[in-house]
Amino acid sequence: MRNEIHRDAWGIPHLRAGDAHALAHAQGLVTALDRAWQLEVERHRAQGTSASFLGAGSVAWDVFARRARLDDTARRCWRALEEGDPETADWVRSYVRGVNAGLAEGARRAPEFARTGLAPGHWEPWHPLGVWLGTHVLFAGFPAKLWREEVVRHLGAGAVGLFATDGPGTAGSNGWLVAGARTASGQAVLAGDPHRFIEDPGVYQQIRLACPEFDVVGLAVPGMPGIAHFGHAGTVAWSITNAMADYQDLYRERLRRTDTGGVEALDPDGRWRPAARHTESVEVAEVRQQGGAPVEVEVVETARGPVVIGGPDDGDLEPVSLRCPSRVTGNLGLGALLPLLRARRVADIDRAFDRWAEPVNVVQAADTEGGLLHRVAGRVPLRHPDNSVRVVPAWEPGHEWRGWHETPRGTVDGGVAVMANQRGPASPLGVEFAPPHRAHRIRELLRERPGPVWTAADMPALHMDTLLASAGPLLDRLASLDGLSPAADALRGRLLRWDRRMEAGSTGAALYAALRGAVVRRLAAAPPFAALATPPAYPEVFLPWLSLTVRVGYALEHLLRAEELYGIDRAALVREAAEELAAAGTGSGPWGDTHRLAAWRALDGTAYAAPGTPADEPGLSGDHDCVLCTSTVPGVTDLSARGPAARFVWDLARREDSLWVVPFGASGVPGSAHHRDQLPLWLEGHLVPVVTDWDLLTEEKHDHDL
Repeated sequence: MRNEIHRDAWGIPHLRAGDAHALAHAQGLVTALDRAWQLEVERHRAQGTSASFLGAGSVAWDVFARRARLDDTARRCWRALEEGDPETADWVRSYVRGVNAGLAEGARRAPEFARTGLAPGHWEPWHPLGVWLGTHVLFAGFPAKLWREEVVRHLGAGAVGLFATDGPGTAGSNGWLVAGARTASGQAVLAGDPHRFIEDPGVYQQIRLACPEFDVVGLAVPGMPGIAHFGHAGTVAWSITNAMADYQDLYRERLRRTDTGGVEALDPDGRWRPAARHTESVEVAEVRQQGGAPVEVEVVETARGPVVIGGPDDGDLEPVSLRCPSRVTGNLGLGALLPLLRARRVADIDRAFDRWAEPVNVVQAADTEGGLLHRVAGRVPLRHPDNSVRVVPAWEPGHEWRGWHETPRGTVDGGVAVMANQRGPASPLGVEFAPPHRAHRIRELLRERPGPVWTAADMPALHMDTLLASAGPLLDRLASLDGLSPAADALRGRLLRWDRRMEAGSTGAALYAALRGAVVRRLAAAPPFAALATPPAYPEVFLPWLSLTVRVGYALEHLLRAEELYGIDRAALVREAAEELAAAGTGSGPWGDTHRLAAWRALDGTAYAAPGTPADEPGLSGDHDCVLCTSTVPGVTDLSARGPAARFVWDLARREDSLWVVPFGASGVPGSAHHRDQLPLWLEGHLVPVVTDWDLLTEEKHDHDL
């Protein structure tokens, strides 16, 4: 069978090949043609070499990647894959050969290569594994343990719960399954939207992979073969949300330098043992151009894992090591990917996800025979409860890993399953979960039409719901105030009449956000929290999890509802904020004026950046606790860097009635016809039809050997 690349009207690639390996080659090739810059940025980030062309702003990440040994872990997992699953290893090799076949041409298309002087490199078979690690190493938010350590130290263990909510760096999702008993067709519908940092090019790639064994449409992660997270194989479909599980540990280490320059670590049995140690160099573009020396990084690894904070010579900064399942087991779960593509029924999806490792997800799936699945997938270690909450002492017994949790299963109640990172089947596996507002709202909307009436076409309206249930505690505090000035009382009246919808055109939403930000800043400045205002001198990569203002902003609901809060007069703070806004005349503009898209681009903030600021990007509806989760950082910025990185609706009755959209487009090449052509749809809540008829596609001719 001839290997083919077809495109639909949106430039989405539909690939057809004679077998799974030829198809993987075609997937690698088309990804390199469409997203060469993205692939090379992610490869360099995984290797800790991105500062060599992106400059000083990338040094902090590169140092973390080196110290966390991401590239070495990718190589370790690759060797284990070669030995234990040669079929999957050969399939990954085919993908990498495709990347290498298309990378030079893709680089010629992408202006960023010329702008930075970067030459496209050569991919090795372990590089997809490195990209996966680099994309997900912070996914579960292990730096939150550094924050909780500070909270316990300064406020006591009882304060941990006040801030126990999904934080600034955690990825999330909405996902819901409507069984056939609730749909007009009698077949299930799955829908959702993964919430990640919005990147340009996007973190998800719409794609179709077809060969005699399978024909799957879905959202791929550029740099990794197959379709891991969201797919529709015709007779079965699946999707995931972040389980919010805790599966990485941080250990306080006691290290000492030996006479020969080596490093020893104190183990739980009281003995000092040699730690692995070497130095690496991080090249920095500006420094190299000026003839300067690279940044030297000492890489140390104890029996727990790589040391990512401090070292034997860092004085008061206590060394901290990171322990991850993939580094311990040499398994990233790639053995699940081919079985997912080959799945025909829910039972096949279930067995495939038995092989999943990380990140830990909640899976929903349905098939055309009525099969339904709602389960957790991934590896979470069994260990002392303190490991999940805090940074634990490496030299004390009792904090070792003792095996793996059984993965819990959820239910489908009343023909519906909803996951939005709230406490659910994964509750025993985590500490910080999202508030239940998004999940409750989706269920409420689905209950409004109780009969068998739902269709795929109905689901985008749920994606776009903007009701902000978490506004209640602040508005309740505002309503109870007395003695307000006439101007502040008028402001209060406006807010109490507001419909609590975070629509881009709503002045009420903008006024609420302004009041919320003012209250957050006042709470963060309250004397009882003063010790948390200046975090320890941890690496820059971890600082988003350690910002007091950011943490107060995300935990505001808890802090306002707490029976007592260290003597802080919260009514007075809300009054002061309302009076401040009233005196300033705040509240005339709509929410979308300040709540704008702030996508991450690798060149932003560097000397190579293209012109443009967030002011050039569109205004958005939604907010962090809305179903339309376009997250801000209350008290810091109304800009939204995190939101729906894709939206999808999988229809089991007719796959061609399925829908999908991404924030920008199928192409990662600035200026191309399909670079930003889906953005207007994404903004308005419209989705692109999934085309399944090959006759409606346009074949793309290439000189490459597909």
